[in-house]
Amino acid sequence: MTAPNTPAETSDQPSKPAKSGKLEVSDLITIGIFAALYFVMVCIATLVSTPFTGGFGSIFLPAIAALISGCVYMLLAARLGKFGGITVMGVIIGLFLFISGHFVLSFIASIVFPVAADLIASAGKYKSKALLLVSYVVFSYGLTGPILPLWFMKDAYAASLQARGKDAAYIDGVFDNINTGTFFISMIAILVCAILGGWFGQRMMKKHFIKAGSVAALTKGLGREGEHTSHTKIRMTVIDWLVMIVVTVPLALDIAWGM
Repeated sequence: MTAPNTPAETSDQPSKPAKSGKLEVSDLITIGIFAALYFVMVCIATLVSTPFTGGFGSIFLPAIAALISGCVYMLLAARLGKFGGITVMGVIIGLFLFISGHFVLSFIASIVFPVAADLIASAGKYKSKALLLVSYVVFSYGLTGPILPLWFMKDAYAASLQARGKDAAYIDGVFDNINTGTFFISMIAILVCAILGGWFGQRMMKKHFIKAGSVAALTKGLGREGEHTSHTKIRMTVIDWLVMIVVTVPLALDIAWGM
C-alpha cells in the first residue's frame, strides 16, 4: 500500500512583514490626528489662562497645557512606537506659531525640545514609563518659544505688539509681571505640571486603553496588520471633526493675535 499524500511539513503561510523604523504615510496621518488633539489642548490652556491679566496668564500657558495634554502624548508614543512622531508633532505646533507671527525662537524651541524628547523616549523603545515621563517633561518646554521673548527680547516683543495695533497700556500690562522671579516660577510650573500631566496620562492609559496589562502591550503592533495586541481603537466621525474645528478656530486666533 502506498502512503496517502500528506501536505509538506513546511508552512505556506506568508511571513509577517518586517517592522519598519521609518515613518510611513499611515504614521504621518496618525501624527496629524494627535497633533490636532494636542493643539486643542493648547487652545484649552489658552482659554483657561485668559482670566489672568496681561503677560501673567500667557507665561503659565505652557504649564497648563502640560497639565492637560499627558494623555495625548502618551497615546501617540504608544500608538506609534517609533522615532519621529514626537518630533513631527512638535514641529507642526511650532510651524503654526511661526506663521501666526511669533518670533523665530518659537519655532526653534518647537524643534529642539521635541527632538530631545523623541530621543529620550526612543532610548526606552517607547515602553519605559520613566523615560516616557522624562520625555514628556522635556517636550512640554517646546511651548516656551512664544513666551521666552518676554524676558530675553523685550524690545522686539513690544515692537511686535505695536505692529499688531496694541496700545501702550496693553503693552505695559503685558510686561508688568515679567521679571527674573516669574521666569523661574513659570519654568518650575512647567516641570511640576508636566510631571503631573504625564503621570496622569500614563494612569489613564493603564486604566482605560490597555487591556493586556502594560504600556508595551499597547505599543506593540497596534494599528499594524496581523499584529494587534489590543482591541482599543480611536475613531473620529465627521461630526467629531466639525466640533473640533468650531471650537478650535476662535481659540487659535486668540493664540495667534492675542499674545
